[in-house]
Amino acid sequence: MRFLSGIIAATLLASPALAQCGGGFNSFVKGLKAEAVQQGFDKSTVNSFFKGVQQDSAVLKADRAQGVFQIPFIDFSRRLISQNRIDRGKSMSRKYDAVFDRIEREYGVSRGVLLAFWAFETDYGAVQGDFNTRNALVTLAHDCRRPELFRPQVFAAIKLYSQGDFDPNRTTGAWAGEIGMVQMLPRDILENGVDGDGDGKVSLKTSAPDALMSGGKMLSHLGWRPGEPWLQEVTVPAQMDWSLSGPGKSRSVSEWQAMGVQARSGSLANLPASLILPQGRNGPAFLAYPNFDVYFEWNQSFVYVLTAAYFGTRLEGGQIYDAGSPPQGLSGAQMKQLQTKLQAGGYDVGKIDGILGAGTRAAVQAEQARLGLPADAWPTADLLNQL
Repeated sequence: MRFLSGIIAATLLASPALAQCGGGFNSFVKGLKAEAVQQGFDKSTVNSFFKGVQQDSAVLKADRAQGVFQIPFIDFSRRLISQNRIDRGKSMSRKYDAVFDRIEREYGVSRGVLLAFWAFETDYGAVQGDFNTRNALVTLAHDCRRPELFRPQVFAAIKLYSQGDFDPNRTTGAWAGEIGMVQMLPRDILENGVDGDGDGKVSLKTSAPDALMSGGKMLSHLGWRPGEPWLQEVTVPAQMDWSLSGPGKSRSVSEWQAMGVQARSGSLANLPASLILPQGRNGPAFLAYPNFDVYFEWNQSFVYVLTAAYFGTRLEGGQIYDAGSPPQGLSGAQMKQLQTKLQAGGYDVGKIDGILGAGTRAAVQAEQARLGLPADAWPTADLLNQL
């Protein structure tokens, strides 16, 4: 399920060499070898790493087939969050209680957060992927969709190999090159790998303590604020300025309360927060605190991020959200039609993919406001017809 890690240094993005992609695959690999040697890797190590490398068409197919993210939040979350996953999460919490306590002490990351990622990424380590990691990374670096992300990962994998922590022929994982129980890219492992069980090695595929500690360190590295909440379910009034809702539109809790937003249970945290309405004003409602933004550094899909954040609260005893009664959303084909119309109207909605991502949500909200509709960013057939 992991979409992509967001750790990309600005200096790497700016380097013309890292943007190289396409052309003949063998020539591309030859270029990677030359650059690896220029970076200081031993030539024999480089040749050994790339020996037998192959382009993997299954990786490209998986990269272009992420239709699951077209599913709206209610359906998506119900698909991913089963009673079995909840029960196993609680069992894993007990089994690795000391590890989670250590993570909270050292990194300030609550156990529910990591348990949710562990569940969604690999079903608590059971399904880690069987793609050859080296081939996946080189294939995606050669492909011209995101070379700025994957080309550096190839060199990070060479570094792991030179340290004895990567086998080019046997290391396997997800189609996008992530490895281990919480699915980390090679560069993430170099920067955040932790020997959680004290055996002198970082083994993210076989050691839950290593994987969980590394995940906790990575979240801390990405900006997690220790001891703070990340998401809280709320109730909203029948009427308010819905255009104020959406990720990145942070206000103080007192301001939200003045508008009629209240905690569904417990008390709201005294932190800045954004009002998240994944399926509009009549569906579930959440306040997202600053830590919620860190989720987008781990994964860039809105529906995945919200589901993972919500599941983290459930694993710590939170209640099932109130689904409300949101109006029927658009089909994938209708969403593509909507995106095409919005793009023609001058909005940047990104790729026409049928996914209600951040750009499409912002455009929908702007058009709702222009047409005098409640600007809650939930597109309906009525909006499509009016456009």
